[in-house]
Amino acid sequence: MTETNGETADTRTEPHDRDTEPYEAIVIGGGAAGLSAALILGRARRRTLVVDAGAPRNAPSAHMQGFLTRDGMSPAEFLALGREEIARYGVVDLVRDRAVDVTRDADGPEGAAAGADGRGSFRVTLASGGTVRARRLVVTTGLKDELPAVPGLAARFGNDVLHCPYCHGWEVRDRAFGVLATGPQSVHQALIVTQWSKDVTFFLHTVAEADLSELDLRRLAAAGVRLVPGEVAEVLVTDDRLTGVRLTGGSSHAVEVLFTAPRPVPRTELLERLGAELDETPFGAYPVVDFTGQTSVPGVWAAGNAAGFAEQVANAVGAGYRAGSALNGDLLMSDLDAAAGV
Repeated sequence: MTETNGETADTRTEPHDRDTEPYEAIVIGGGAAGLSAALILGRARRRTLVVDAGAPRNAPSAHMQGFLTRDGMSPAEFLALGREEIARYGVVDLVRDRAVDVTRDADGPEGAAAGADGRGSFRVTLASGGTVRARRLVVTTGLKDELPAVPGLAARFGNDVLHCPYCHGWEVRDRAFGVLATGPQSVHQALIVTQWSKDVTFFLHTVAEADLSELDLRRLAAAGVRLVPGEVAEVLVTDDRLTGVRLTGGSSHAVEVLFTAPRPVPRTELLERLGAELDETPFGAYPVVDFTGQTSVPGVWAAGNAAGFAEQVANAVGAGYRAGSALNGDLLMSDLDAAAGV
């Protein structure tokens, strides 16, 4: 079995490019949520296409933690194994491409193109120029992390610049931690990481100490967290190892690990084009979904980080499972109702 950039060679295929033969479902996004949905759909014998742009959120991480039986596995290996599992069922196509547009053809032609339930179909345009159609969609396009604009920070992200202590705290335990503030909410991060190290420095960066509440300051003091005012100018690296940060005032401070909270940017463009209702949160706008992940657009589900900021791999797998099983049930009941003349 050969692999290229985490892609298992024998699971890639070309999608059908015929409006007269749509898929039953298209999954847009081939990460944990998308592959989980596709696995359930494949096991339900649904002709499914997974469109995978190959840019998972956890790509910078060498390992993923906290997933029972897969603790410490590399994200690339995890996804490769998922693609292998899906390929066994013979009804799921996987293509490395990016969905750039999606429209709903509610008044499409009768028969296969419109769907037996008469609800039309979805037309997905791919970056490669192809067009594919399906009766239902699962959107698992995730989000991207925008890091603070500190020189050297992005190059260390996923290594010794981290954001999730539950994902990486055990591996870097008892080292000298720094926390780079991105807003008053960063106090919570500084407090949480003290579970893994008692040597924690909180760099206020662009946050003024006056912006912190009295309760924040008391908690930080009780946890033994040191406060350092001033903007961080750059991270310091020696022999491919984070050694500290330098402030704009010129002073340097030694740390071995730096935690920060990136700004999450949900990839909701396709959902917005379909008119999905979004809910504004402190971490971006996400689609309004029910407990199965169904959006306000009939026939469209969202799962993983496409539906929420805090979905880890384990959560995303469960959400994909729920979306896939709900989609299958929706198709089944729609077809039975159509056959029964309901």
